[in-house]
Amino acid sequence: MKDRELVSFDNLLEGDAKFLKSRIKQLYQVIESSYDGIYITDGNANTIFLNKSYERITGMRKSEMLGKNMRYLEKNNYISKSGTLIVLNSRRNVTIEQKFKTGKTALVSSSPIFDENGEITMVVTNVRNVTELYELKEQLEKNREIMGKYHLQLEAMRKQILECSDIIVKDEKMINTLNMAKKVAKVDTTVLLLGETGVGKEKVAKYIHKNSRRSNKNFIKIDCSSIPHNLIESEFFGYEKGSFTGASKEGKMGLFELADEGTVFLDEIGELDMDMQAKLLRVIQEREIRRVGGTSTIKINIRVIAATNRNLEKMVDEKIFREDLYYRLNVVPITILPLRERKGDIEPLINYFMGVFNKKYDFNKVITGAAVDSLKEYRWPGNVRELKNIIERVIIMTTRDKILRSDLPIREVWDSSKFESEESGMIKNHLTLKDAVENLEESMIESAFRKCGNVRDAARELGINASTLVRKRKRYRNKCMLQK
Repeated sequence: MKDRELVSFDNLLEGDAKFLKSRIKQLYQVIESSYDGIYITDGNANTIFLNKSYERITGMRKSEMLGKNMRYLEKNNYISKSGTLIVLNSRRNVTIEQKFKTGKTALVSSSPIFDENGEITMVVTNVRNVTELYELKEQLEKNREIMGKYHLQLEAMRKQILECSDIIVKDEKMINTLNMAKKVAKVDTTVLLLGETGVGKEKVAKYIHKNSRRSNKNFIKIDCSSIPHNLIESEFFGYEKGSFTGASKEGKMGLFELADEGTVFLDEIGELDMDMQAKLLRVIQEREIRRVGGTSTIKINIRVIAATNRNLEKMVDEKIFREDLYYRLNVVPITILPLRERKGDIEPLINYFMGVFNKKYDFNKVITGAAVDSLKEYRWPGNVRELKNIIERVIIMTTRDKILRSDLPIREVWDSSKFESEESGMIKNHLTLKDAVENLEESMIESAFRKCGNVRDAARELGINASTLVRKRKRYRNKCMLQK
């Protein structure tokens, strides 16, 4: 029986030894895979282990460190100072900056390990790569410096744009667009301005002309959509005397001839019919025109800027816009983003139009922050032109000197889909008009109170006095309590 127990005990020890060996191997793999360096000495400061990360971080080889005492390594300048020796003297954790003979620097944290008698049996040092941190810090400083220069350049560009144009711009995207326009202004090439109605294509066209070598010559705008079809050729190229019924006896100079040495801005170019497109193509190619009823050609020196809110490429595919004219116009295309994609311009434009219309109508009105916030959230399908119209309207229509959010034309500025859903919800729930109005009033009062944080400012926001707000808020709260 005892022999059997002995055999079983030996097998158990053998099994424990295998398990222990497996765990030690796993622990070794964990230490070796650590991104930080790990350096271990015994209680006498003799090196007994260091991992691969330590070699990578310090540039020191394992073969020259193992077995060496930290006093020897410190004395012979392998390291600048030893965290291990400090720990052995102080018996406390320590963190120091350590330099190595390889020229590298690391942040080392050394910790003592005690036995049951309170004696230090090992010191474990964790090593972090300070050199990499310094390099990252330097790179961060360089990036900050570059960003600082970039913002200074951007601000300089913005000031330059404002000084030489009446374009109101603060959004970075629009500044970049105008910077591109300024670059192309210096060379005498055809430009195609693309963008939705009201984004400011004419403003950009004038900006290009103003920054070109033709700036002291005529800038002639031709709205291709507004000239009657039967008059468009005579308006473009002029006519000789007596060339058609109703023609002036002296004849007339056309807009292209009037723009000689200057710039022709062809707005809404996509509205031209195919016949007129062919005649325009010849003018752009040959730089000469023939008046209606005339027999000789007239040489002209013009720069052409075209603009459209239509997809000319799609029109070419549909055979309603000439492909050769499209490529003649599309030398340098510049897309002007809609106002909803350059929200940084909305507030400066609001302030600008407030100033313009206050001066025009001899008012001194201001607009609240809440009203500005609402205008920023609107999608502006009509872009800058629509913003201008709304500011003019509210300045004229408001009776107070302060324009509140409630003064804005709700159906145009607030999200109509939201109101449709609220309206359908009210109808579905069989609310009376009185109940619906009270619900909206309660919602606006609570919203203003949450935003402002106090009665006085909330009342000012809503355009009512403080006592009225307190009374109404108390009534709605009491009503809510009764319903519960």
